[in-house]
Amino acid sequence: MRFEISKVLDAIEGRVTTDPTLVRAAVDLAELTRFTDLDRGRPASMLRLGIVIDALGRQLQEDGVQVYAVVHRGLLSDADLTSNERMVVRRWADDGLVEVLANPGDRLLEVADLLGLPLLTRNRLDGLRGRFPWLGQPGRVLAPVVGPGGPTLAAHVGNAAVPAPSVPSPAGVRLLARIWRCPEAGCALFGAGGGGGAFADLARVNRTPISQPPPTLRNNVPSCPRHERPLSDAGPRPRFAIMAIRIGGLVRRRFVISDRPVAVGRAPEEDGGIMLGQWLNDEARRWISRSHVEFELRGADVVARDVSTNGSGIRPGGSLDDDRRVALHRQQSRVLAAGDFVELYPGVQVGRAADLPSGAAFAPASVMADAPTISMRVLD
Repeated sequence: MRFEISKVLDAIEGRVTTDPTLVRAAVDLAELTRFTDLDRGRPASMLRLGIVIDALGRQLQEDGVQVYAVVHRGLLSDADLTSNERMVVRRWADDGLVEVLANPGDRLLEVADLLGLPLLTRNRLDGLRGRFPWLGQPGRVLAPVVGPGGPTLAAHVGNAAVPAPSVPSPAGVRLLARIWRCPEAGCALFGAGGGGGAFADLARVNRTPISQPPPTLRNNVPSCPRHERPLSDAGPRPRFAIMAIRIGGLVRRRFVISDRPVAVGRAPEEDGGIMLGQWLNDEARRWISRSHVEFELRGADVVARDVSTNGSGIRPGGSLDDDRRVALHRQQSRVLAAGDFVELYPGVQVGRAADLPSGAAFAPASVMADAPTISMRVLD
């Protein structure tokens, strides 16, 4: 049982991030651990985060969704969690995957506001609508609850079945346009080279300026939420574009490109390459090269360059009409216009995330696949 729980926590680790380019919702980790009705298990369990992430993925019809978690530091000493669970939260904090704060206050609401994220909580926030008017918008706040078919998300306002993201607030746009530095050495969120702390030598995170979280505003001064100290402005944040991979109608993964090429293929050898092999059938695996297409940002343009053996195709404006398909052969490049995506093989598509919504009729893969049976029990 202990080994199975550790495997699930490792899987969940890949779904928590403070990277504003990839997150799909904001959560209070300490709150989620107490939702005992989701599995009728222990008073507090980290596995419930995975259950809620699965519910989010099902409602977004997207695999690999990631969440932005804020948590009170008291969770690190919560006796209702196992020692391994407390260690995992500490490691996530040291890696900059979650924000563990001595006084979270309204930080969760601030993050959702700055980034335009849906908020997953059961707390009634009616008294805060004056400060955060979007709390009254349908789909912006959803409660993880037990539904007829298992855990699901129910909107606090309206009947929205799908979490409704928005655009970053004006303050969020300004903050995300800059790179920020914390005066504390080894700050996992705003340090120059990534995390620190007891697990610094085990860190799996390579934080870049693009993946920096939004600062908190203290008296309108950008500050580090963890160390509560003013941040220094280190210059403009690099341009980036958010890309998505859709296979069989389901968005499997999002990734970010900037001014360095990112290879996408069956199993790229390049550092930072995006591997598709785990989602491909045998025929697609034979057709798609190890590195098939490279994507990079040149100014404001997304450029695709074919580096494959068998070639690719451009679908202009997302059209699936084969007469409009533009062939892309080895070493040929093309700027992707609005709505365009690259087709590596029929049904295997890569494009801007905004241009590739999911349309799948099946459920995404569960992050809880290796969970003990008690954590997956469907309630009557």
